[in-house]
Amino acid sequence: MNRYWMALLLVPLLFAAPRQLLQPSSSTPQPPAKASGQERTHAQAEAEADIKHLLTAQVDAWNRGDLEGFMNGYWQSPDLIFFSGGTTTQGWEPTLARYQQRYKGQGKEMGKLDFQDLKIDVLGPKAAVVTGKWELVMSDGKKPGGLFTLILKKLPAGWHIVHDHTSGG
Repeated sequence: MNRYWMALLLVPLLFAAPRQLLQPSSSTPQPPAKASGQERTHAQAEAEADIKHLLTAQVDAWNRGDLEGFMNGYWQSPDLIFFSGGTTTQGWEPTLARYQQRYKGQGKEMGKLDFQDLKIDVLGPKAAVVTGKWELVMSDGKKPGGLFTLILKKLPAGWHIVHDHTSGG
């Protein structure tokens, strides 16, 4: 009978223990306070503004027919990754060559580029993800477009796209 009484006494303690672990006691050390919301918001707003500026500069360069200017938004590295149309292109120079072949080749045109529905998610002081839609308006009135996801890093030279996953629609 003693075992049964012990079990009956222990059951409430077992169920109470998790609740006690979730509630910090006054002697439990607390993590350091994070930066104030205003500071974090200011840093995020600054990063968003810098990224918007980069994307606007890309659109402006594209619409001038300046592919190298457009590519200034990308990380000039052999580690740059570009996914599109079921293919992977690795490196800044191969990505530029892909754009040149697709939009500057014989009988090709670049059209007028527009980015829409941009969502910039600043993940930290040196990382961000951007999603949105792209659309080209061609001289014949056609409007090819699609979706994109960009991963950006803040490098010593500023924000740059390090990974681009673009789909056609």
